[in-house]
Amino acid sequence: MVAKYGLGEIVRHRDAAFRGVVIDVDPVFAGAAGDTGSISPDQPFYQVLAIGDEGGFIAYASEDCLEHDPELSALTPASEHKWFTVDANGRHAPKAQAIH
Repeated sequence: MVAKYGLGEIVRHRDAAFRGVVIDVDPVFAGAAGDTGSISPDQPFYQVLAIGDEGGFIAYASEDCLEHDPELSALTPASEHKWFTVDANGRHAPKAQAIH
């Protein structure tokens, strides 16, 4: 299965109303069986570093729940420097994690 979003892409969650940057992708749900409720586990799931006014948090969301964020096409340089390490290819990783 091919993931729709790549590392470093900015997305928003359709229902939870958060925005963030994709930091990891699993080809299918990587949690415990039955933990997805009515959401199909047979689709890509993304770790998203959601950035809000009070800081950031890691969200785990299915591809069906995410969409490109039309209002925020790129991180500001200040946010990028605060939250991420960026390699020469433009890949982003949270400061606390290594770039794949």
